Amino acid sequence: GNKAVYRTRMAMADGGELLILAPGVERFGEDDQVDVLIRKYGYRGRLNTLAEFEKPENADLRKNMGAAAHLIHGSSGGRFSITYAVRDISRAEIEGVGFQSADYDEVIRTYDPAKLSYGYNTVDSEEIYFIPNPALGLWIDRERFEQ
Repeated sequence: GNKAVYRTRMAMADGGELLILAPGVERFGEDDQVDVLIRKYGYRGRLNTLAEFEKPENADLRKNMGAAAHLIHGSSGGRFSITYAVRDISRAEIEGVGFQSADYDEVIRTYDPAKLSYGYNTVDSEEIYFIPNPALGLWIDRERFEQ
């Protein structure tokens, strides 16, 4: 799920959309403690996470710096939108952590992973870039890298 965000963030166009197809995702965190923190603080960008980290009442976040880092890296920083298409997390839960939500079964009618090839694809006259397993690499836009 969220590896898709930080593994592709440097390849994402400003104003673009990252659509994450994750039918098996059942929670946000890799463990229960991190899941609770994600649901409490959400993926709201670096500045917001750092501000929450500094608040005296948020000792739970300061005690888990790995979760704080995850909240920062799992966010788009406002550069692009993130849409989660899953089966086992409700729309309210997804929107509650700062992502957009889409129905997985509806989305795959258009973006069927079985019909897409790695890399550029054209779907209904829209050019998309498909990464079947973002956990296996790190992507970057060459122009962003050269800046």
